[in-house]
Amino acid sequence: VVYTQSEILQREVYLFERLDSPNREPMKHLKAICFLRPTKENVELLVQELRRPKYSVYFIYFSNVISKSDVKALAEADEQEVVAEVQEFYGDYIAVNPHVFSLNLLGCCRGRSWDPAQLTRTTQGLTALLLSLKKCPMIRYQLSSEPAKRLAECVKQVITKEYELFDFRRTEVPPLLLILDRSDDAITPLLNQWTYQAMVHELLGINNNRIDLSRVPGISKDLREVVLSAENDEFYANNMYLNFAEIGTNIKNLMEDFQRRKPKEQQKLESIADMKAFVENYPQFKKMSGTVSKHVTVVGELSRLVAERNLLEVSEVEQELACQSDHSSALQ
Repeated sequence: VVYTQSEILQREVYLFERLDSPNREPMKHLKAICFLRPTKENVELLVQELRRPKYSVYFIYFSNVISKSDVKALAEADEQEVVAEVQEFYGDYIAVNPHVFSLNLLGCCRGRSWDPAQLTRTTQGLTALLLSLKKCPMIRYQLSSEPAKRLAECVKQVITKEYELFDFRRTEVPPLLLILDRSDDAITPLLNQWTYQAMVHELLGINNNRIDLSRVPGISKDLREVVLSAENDEFYANNMYLNFAEIGTNIKNLMEDFQRRKPKEQQKLESIADMKAFVENYPQFKKMSGTVSKHVTVVGELSRLVAERNLLEVSEVEQELACQSDHSSALQ
């Protein structure tokens, strides 16, 4: 999500391996950079690695606060003195967009109570976010929600315990961490979304900015999985919050700009089908505009699902139920 493998290769990092991968070969001519969460399992794997090091030097980065006892265990395992550096680099969360992060957790609560493991993970993710942003916030939570209260208490405990890490410069207006319980919002989950990113998330599904299009009828091999990232995709960054109707217009305008560069090959683009046909019939254009090809495919599949599921009509009923007190017409 943060870096593509090709971007890492540009930094002269040529080998990617997991600590738990079996049968790894020793490569004493290489230096190793380890980036991992400070979990009990990861620390134990690292201890085993340091006892029988496969690389000449180790630079170790943890994505969150690591306990002194774990650091001591690593030091005791490093008998060959191969560790050059140990640091905490607070990135214990998934940065989906510049202003959105996720912990990729499902089913955090059992009824109206936290699952203990999920509460711990959520606390870790939130405190790592605060440390990476260099914020020591005032915490406010929804009084009617016991899960919100528990999370607020856990975050406060970590801030108090690690007060030296949270000793940032005070601002005139302190940052605010607001914890809300979405289970009290009964309307939003019942409404179909009509902005680009939200529609992709709801109708196609996004996992770490990746979209599985393998079930799309007639999909080409190179488009079975695509990446939508605002960091690396300018069109997506500019259109992710726009309404669906505007997306189709913007794709059409972008493709017509390309067409104007090829006067002999001009043709009218009246529909998504025309756009897809245009991309498929021009290999050179396809090579130049992989981004356009990707978005034409995604928007085309969204259009198909909207028509197949009658979502325009469904959405009209949803809006009426949500906004009108008289539901008689919606119940017909």
